[in-house]
Amino acid sequence: MPLAGRRAKGTRAVGRGDVRDGIRWLRRLTLLGAGLLLVLLGAAAPATAHAALRESDPGDGTVLRTAPRHVTLTFTESVGLLTDSFRVYDPENHRLRTGIADHAPGRSDTARVPLPAKLATGTYTVAWRVVSADSHPVSGALTFSVGKRTATAASPVPDETENPATTALYNVARYLAYLAVALLLGIAAFVAYCRPPTAAPLRTPALAAAWTLLAATAALLLLRSPYEQGTSPADALSVSSLTHTATSRPGALLLARLALLLLGGAVVALLRARRRRLPRRFTLAATALFSTALAATWSAAEHASAGLQVPLAITSATLHLLAMAAWLGGLVALLRTLRRLESAAVPVLTRFSRMALASVTVLVLTGVYQSWRGLGSWQALTDTTYGRTLLAKLAAVTALLLAAACSRTWTNRLTGAARAARADTGRAAVPARTPEVATVPARGPEPAPASAAVPADAPEPATAGASLPPTSPPPAATTFHLLRRSVLAEAAVGVLVLVLTTLLTSTLPGRAATEAARTDAVTTGIPTASVTTVPFDTGAAGGTGKVQITLDPGRVGRNSVQAVVYGPDGGLAAVPELRVSFTLPAQRVGPLDTKVTDRGGYWVADSFALPIPGTWTLKVTVRISDLDQVTVTAPVRVTK
Repeated sequence: MPLAGRRAKGTRAVGRGDVRDGIRWLRRLTLLGAGLLLVLLGAAAPATAHAALRESDPGDGTVLRTAPRHVTLTFTESVGLLTDSFRVYDPENHRLRTGIADHAPGRSDTARVPLPAKLATGTYTVAWRVVSADSHPVSGALTFSVGKRTATAASPVPDETENPATTALYNVARYLAYLAVALLLGIAAFVAYCRPPTAAPLRTPALAAAWTLLAATAALLLLRSPYEQGTSPADALSVSSLTHTATSRPGALLLARLALLLLGGAVVALLRARRRRLPRRFTLAATALFSTALAATWSAAEHASAGLQVPLAITSATLHLLAMAAWLGGLVALLRTLRRLESAAVPVLTRFSRMALASVTVLVLTGVYQSWRGLGSWQALTDTTYGRTLLAKLAAVTALLLAAACSRTWTNRLTGAARAARADTGRAAVPARTPEVATVPARGPEPAPASAAVPADAPEPATAGASLPPTSPPPAATTFHLLRRSVLAEAAVGVLVLVLTTLLTSTLPGRAATEAARTDAVTTGIPTASVTTVPFDTGAAGGTGKVQITLDPGRVGRNSVQAVVYGPDGGLAAVPELRVSFTLPAQRVGPLDTKVTDRGGYWVADSFALPIPGTWTLKVTVRISDLDQVTVTAPVRVTK
């Protein structure tokens, strides 16, 4: 019997078409918004690497008496090496021929590269790029000097560490893969456990999710090497790129994911061709095995694969992804089912309610563990990007739970209405077989009740909703439409939760960020120097260039000041006069003249005192001839 009961012919619930139109437009807007969000996130939010540099030998900014034999970098987690992980430039900005980079013995988190036996006096720049254990590339640069510091034309940070097109395409493919796997596994769990009367309404979204996941996985596999190397997407089809990807751990996991998808598709196609239906227990077991293996290709390649308690973390991440897919993907399946199977929806709703409750329980337990593992401290919850993103996800999950609570309320009402309808049907059937009912006298001239007056062979017996006014929607129908709307709200917020989850996988964990901040430039006790580059233009022909000012260590107290002038061609330029001073307007301190002196191509003040911290104004006067000079300024931050 339909949930709403049978209506009189020609009658229709008020607002039913309006509700359906509203749901349809809301669904379209949700899909459009999700698509636009994917494009924006892929184009504007490059992934932040998860491995952070913990220490280096030589330390950044150090001056060594003798040349080192190796450059050694230690990270917060294990890293993989690329064919061009280290680039070392001499004081003349010429790249040195170094040995083959490798890991320190027994240390997967430490990378090193041998240097030439003899290094000239001056400042060297080391640019590096490695791949963290959770598959994201990380790059940076440092400088060290042999004998004394000298001017160098090498940029302190590599100019291009990423190719924007490659990064955007790779990120879009990652987001699509997350959305597709949630939908695919959610539909599979819904069909296997909730057992809708027919799976026909779910065939289209399941096929769309499967093909999207297959295409996204293939794109990630092709773009993997250019993404790691920071090169153009055009390099994706080169033999060397494909070989490198196939031999790396992230590439092997992507290949495994691709193989699982192809195998699963082949099995489903074979069963459909033979029109065979497997036993329910076997279907549940096969679905669980396939879903777990597929989810493991994510958890084994991201956060859980590095850091503390790796086996437990991978297990937790796999369960978290499976629970998320069962809940959010199952919501989409439920929404499709409710559109067509109102009369048989109550048993499906009951089973999905149990599955959703189990999923939420698993999500809470695994989410708490993963948050503790990623944050490391309460302070990281507000002081790091990972913590702030996690707070945003928690807010979205709270909204999702509220929508789920509404859905559960409407589900319970529908279940209660169905039970009451079955009970009413049983009670209505008793008078038809019991002769006492026929002898109940009518009160006065009023007609007998409908249940007694209608003959047994009447073509349309009265039901629970028949006595309602024609213009009022039956209570069950109203509840059903409210349930649809709350489920749609759950699905919409679920898209946001998936996006935030994907952002978390591309953000440096709070524990690693805090550890990296504590150990940044501390191992040698020499802070990193402050380098400021100020362009100038005197207005005369050939009177343009820039001045590079190095304030070492850039803190309160005694500092050394070094200034180098570059001409319009980018080469070193000799000028007859250069003056450098500092002013702190907020405290009315200065100007303090550094008294830099020319030492054959660069200007130096060995000892210059800055009394208090703050944002100082650097003032540089450059004179290139007797008549042409200019004064330029720039802010410089001085710490304690």
